[in-house]
Amino acid sequence: MKKRKIWAGLSSAVLVAAPAVAQATALHVQPQAGIEAKADQTLLQLAQHQGHAAPAATAGGEGEGGEGEGGAAQLQPAIHVYRGIETIRGHLLVGAELIEAGRWADALPHFLHPEEEIYGSIRDQLKTFNIAPFQVALKSLSQTVKAKNKEAYVRARAALDERLAAAETAVKAKEENGTYFVLETALEVLQQAADEYEEAVSKGRIANVVEYQDARGFVLEADRLVGTVIPAATAKNADAAKAVQASLNELKATFPAVTPLKQAVKDSGEFLSAVAKFELQLGHLR
Repeated sequence: MKKRKIWAGLSSAVLVAAPAVAQATALHVQPQAGIEAKADQTLLQLAQHQGHAAPAATAGGEGEGGEGEGGAAQLQPAIHVYRGIETIRGHLLVGAELIEAGRWADALPHFLHPEEEIYGSIRDQLKTFNIAPFQVALKSLSQTVKAKNKEAYVRARAALDERLAAAETAVKAKEENGTYFVLETALEVLQQAADEYEEAVSKGRIANVVEYQDARGFVLEADRLVGTVIPAATAKNADAAKAVQASLNELKATFPAVTPLKQAVKDSGEFLSAVAKFELQLGHLR
């Protein structure tokens, strides 16, 4: 999956994709003295030449586990594990919506992806945070969805939710600034949502429903996650917290329903712009 965001510190970022992105955001990276931008040089290439990089973020990813592409800076272990937990939750969230609608077959990919695409990327780090392995719980849940067994699904889901909650507690226990840590993780989840949404949209239409639903689940989970710390964020900087919530509301409006309309509500550039608005508030909430 492609990444379009590069860091120039938490107070500024540049989004590079289609020209629509440049029009959707007024963020720019200025060349440093002595660096000449060639006519055919993209903003991404220029910023990389200037040495901008995320201090604790990855500039690219392979699948939803976020394994970095060549040369990409890696996430700090705590954020990496916490993001994995939250993207798993995002899949479960949208999968549950589909099950409630009686669409078991459509829900199944969202119960398979956590084990197939995410768990493997965090497995080796679980012990560091005293988190018990939970791959068996993931597999048990997906099997109940395959069987379309509602009662077994409810039990397996409750058991997995308990394991995920314990994992979240274990990771956050080592963080001094829990509010900012949660906000950083939410940003990582939103960046993953942006990747999924880009894959879903083609020529202004929703071409890949599963990717659309992935993006929806991740945005809704990021919103839930931010909701757990918004009182503390508001106490720190009310205006920044309000702007963060506004950007989330803008992103949620991209997904009017779990079953998408044929016409996309936003193009990928507009989606990225809303993620950038979220990101640019984090410096005020540290």
